[in-house]
Amino acid sequence: MPGMSTKDFIEKDYYKVLGVPRDATEAEIKKAYRKLARENHPDANKGDSRAEERFKNVSEAYDVLGDVKRRKEYDEARALFGGGGFRPGPGAGGQQFNFDLGDLFGGTQGGPGGPGGPGGPAGGFGGGGGIGDVFGGLFNRGGAGTRTTAPRRGQDVESEVTLSFTEAVSGATVPLRMSSSAACKACSGTGDKNGTPRVCPTCVGTGQVSRGGGGGFSLTDPCVDCKGRGLIAQDPCSVCRGSGRATSSRTMQVRIPAGVGDGQRIRLRGKGAPGERGGPAGDLYVVVHVDEHPVFGRRGDNLTITVPVSFPEAALGGEITVPTLGGPPVTLKLPPGTPGGRTMRARGKGAVRKDGSLGDLLVTIEVVVPRDLNEAARKALEEYRTAAGDDDPRAALFEAAKGE
Repeated sequence: MPGMSTKDFIEKDYYKVLGVPRDATEAEIKKAYRKLARENHPDANKGDSRAEERFKNVSEAYDVLGDVKRRKEYDEARALFGGGGFRPGPGAGGQQFNFDLGDLFGGTQGGPGGPGGPGGPAGGFGGGGGIGDVFGGLFNRGGAGTRTTAPRRGQDVESEVTLSFTEAVSGATVPLRMSSSAACKACSGTGDKNGTPRVCPTCVGTGQVSRGGGGGFSLTDPCVDCKGRGLIAQDPCSVCRGSGRATSSRTMQVRIPAGVGDGQRIRLRGKGAPGERGGPAGDLYVVVHVDEHPVFGRRGDNLTITVPVSFPEAALGGEITVPTLGGPPVTLKLPPGTPGGRTMRARGKGAVRKDGSLGDLLVTIEVVVPRDLNEAARKALEEYRTAAGDDDPRAALFEAAKGE
């Protein structure tokens, strides 16, 4: 992501980029970012430069709004300066206060005759102890003299992975291919084919230029000639076209912890895009999708299974053998008169919990009624019906239906 200027904080509407209201919760911001990042990811839109640009804008917006501290600073900056700057108050006599935002936040020198400039008063707004110190940390830019050429943290990267049911329960190491912006390897990030760029004469290496703004302010923008880098390639690199940045694709082995659930988002610190100018790498967020299993289900840390039993087993009781996921079967004792739908518990045969212990296997009993009976079985059931007498299992149902 390119260096973020003061103008970005003042004029860019990151809420509009993510399509969320200004009072959106952290969860709403994350949800909007994940949706837009997935739709515009370079891997899903190969060759689409517009989608790539949207992906960068969405990532930049989330980089600010997804961080509680930076979001607060952004909101304060928009409230202070987004409406055109300071206005003359009563008694000001219509005088305009011609401050330079570079002085306020970066400690740049004023022009001739201005504070801190040649011929102007010493100790102006960009100097130590002035208003620059008050607002110095507003955009995490530090004190006076800090430029956009300071080290910058790399972008956060989001990816998706699909696991089998067994892999999600037991954990797995999976290969993950990622694309992100990184220093161009061909020119070592200089943008110059020979590695000898020259200092930009327009911004004198600062990467920024000032322009007039509303309310008597001067706004600081990235230099259009060097695109905010402060350097210009004498012989532009044919790979990155002089930008010093290129799209890097890499495959890494990612360990997915045991017990992960469908739709869970895992954060891997320092596994995102490389930082700029020695800054730390961003984080990698992996959204996990889990395939269904033909036999087992999941309920939190517990696994579920439905086991069919015959009518004699349910009526007379006995022992039944139940399969487990990836382990030997377990034997459960079925009490006499067990009804269909009853759930039994096999402890320690479920999914892995966060503390490393195991959940349980919940076994639901399903009484199977045979469709076809041979003559001997039919005769035995007839004898059972006669022996059972006139006991009506629905008698209590009719009594309850009267509502008395």
